[in-house]
Amino acid sequence: MTTTTAPRLTAAFVLRLLLVTAALCATVLSGTASAHAALTGSTPKDGAVVADAPKDVQLTFSEQVAMGNDSIRVLDPAGNRADTGELRDLCAGSVVRYGVNLRDSLPDGTYTVAWQAVSADSHPVSGAFTFSIGAPSKTSVALPDNEVGGGLVGALYGIARYFSYAGFVVLAGGAAFVLACWPRGATARPLQRFVAQGWVVLTASTLVMLLLRAPYTGSGNLADAFDLGQLKSVLETKTGAALISRLLLLGAAALFVAVLFGAYTRREDPKEKKDLTFGLALGGTVVAAGIAGTWALAEHASTGLQPGIAMPVDILHLLAVAAWLGGLAALLVALYRAPSIERAAVRRFSAVAFGSVVVLAATGLYQSWRQVGSWSALTGTTYGQLLLVKVGLVAVMVGVAWISRRWTARLGEARAATGTAADTEAAEAAEDTAESEESEESKEAAVPAEAEPVTVPADPERAAQLARQRAALATTRRKKARDADTERLGLRRSVLAEAAVAVVLLAVTTVLTSTEPGRTEEEAAAAQGTSQTAVPDRPVDVQLPFDTGGQDGKGTVRLSLDPGRTGANALHIYVVRPDGKPLDVPELKVSFTLKAKDIGPLPVVPDRITTGHWAANGVQIPMAGDWTLQVTVRTSDIDQTSIDKNVKIG
Repeated sequence: MTTTTAPRLTAAFVLRLLLVTAALCATVLSGTASAHAALTGSTPKDGAVVADAPKDVQLTFSEQVAMGNDSIRVLDPAGNRADTGELRDLCAGSVVRYGVNLRDSLPDGTYTVAWQAVSADSHPVSGAFTFSIGAPSKTSVALPDNEVGGGLVGALYGIARYFSYAGFVVLAGGAAFVLACWPRGATARPLQRFVAQGWVVLTASTLVMLLLRAPYTGSGNLADAFDLGQLKSVLETKTGAALISRLLLLGAAALFVAVLFGAYTRREDPKEKKDLTFGLALGGTVVAAGIAGTWALAEHASTGLQPGIAMPVDILHLLAVAAWLGGLAALLVALYRAPSIERAAVRRFSAVAFGSVVVLAATGLYQSWRQVGSWSALTGTTYGQLLLVKVGLVAVMVGVAWISRRWTARLGEARAATGTAADTEAAEAAEDTAESEESEESKEAAVPAEAEPVTVPADPERAAQLARQRAALATTRRKKARDADTERLGLRRSVLAEAAVAVVLLAVTTVLTSTEPGRTEEEAAAAQGTSQTAVPDRPVDVQLPFDTGGQDGKGTVRLSLDPGRTGANALHIYVVRPDGKPLDVPELKVSFTLKAKDIGPLPVVPDRITTGHWAANGVQIPMAGDWTLQVTVRTSDIDQTSIDKNVKIG
């Protein structure tokens, strides 16, 4: 008879569910995060109206970016290219500026500037703005809805980024747990599979990131992942070199894992095993530091303030994360899957975890100062708020770890109470024997024990079925024995809680790597605020057609505000007929209103200079912004009209 059992909510299932959920959350959050290089200024400015066509368009950024000939595109109102397509590097000193020349004799109208680049910390950044020549006009150009690095490709890249961190934590932390805390665990199949799976996850996610790099920073088309030409271009970038270096180091890591779970387990001579342990510890540390360095080379630490100090600190931070979280996950696997684990191994991990937390606190404090820089950025930026969440999660993990330490102490007290030191040693030796027996489980299941003679059925299929049943019963007995140990059960539950918080913590860390640092965000905002009050290259010039409806009631008002900034300005107004000749009108009034700040209308009464020419000096603009300009024209005693126009001043 065939029976069906409901799936059990095991620790492995819970961890997988948390891992996938955290990866999806990290992807969603990082998809809405800001980029790391910010556009701090442009010439012409966003929304500017200039009288004559500029010779070029220039963009200024908060940090170094990588751009190509097609990175800046200027489109005319019909959607045609208005630039020459040749990028100009205008960087000088600490100023990061790029430009592109415009074609000659551009007609009046609204032009769209679309740009995209890759910031120095490997994250794509893009944007668009408009300016007008002569007067604003309708445009058929639609600004892009999605930023570069978004969409399906961005989601897949975010998931791969998360799993690359997770794979590194499992690989480096699991191996460190075996070498530093539980050498006998090198023979445990569950731990062997656990570390090997970390290597596979890290290798696979790195390959995925390498393939997705081109569409992630460029077209956003998933099919471009298999374009060998674009892949070659990726390999020439800093990020591509870091990913290739990681793959090469993973080859060395594969050799390390093979020796750890192969030759290391077969060494019986204490001196030889000690020498091999030292060699593995030294080689493994070098390989792990090299892999961690591939992140430091390509991301936050490689740019900004003090990169020479930040990169080694970042490597230490990642190694401490791996030792703590990866070792914690390895301990969880040992508690749930291995037949036994020595109390001394748990205590050794507790010491390693404490040291890792100290390193994390020191390196995290430096990184926080470097990336945030001020209390206002800590609470007022996305990066700072995520950092506070991360600190809170670390505090929760430390609290749960304290509970785990108490369970570890109780585990030791329980063992001490059950017998003498010799009994304890015998118990540990019995645990090692049981551990070895588990690795030969299939053999035991196939060959009946001498103490329990069993008649082997002549039918091979029936014999195999009985062997599987005996193996299942043996496993069940061992599990019941483990569950009967209340101290071990309590430790398992507290470590599982730690691991659950660690998975969420890893997701928040992944989001932080794709979020604009608070210091950069504040500096970009300050630079934009400064650029709003700076003197532009040209005055604000607008043309306003009017029709009062009476005789001689049609014409155009040409207005110039010089220099077009906050403070005092000179205002010149020319009124012309449709044929371009000056038109003398009996009255002309001007006002400025800043609706966003409830300022105005501020009236200006210009003086008549000559036929069709009016002027006013000392016109005060109190602050920069999008002002509504209103011109009222009266062409007779009863014929009058008012024309409104939005202009960006400052």
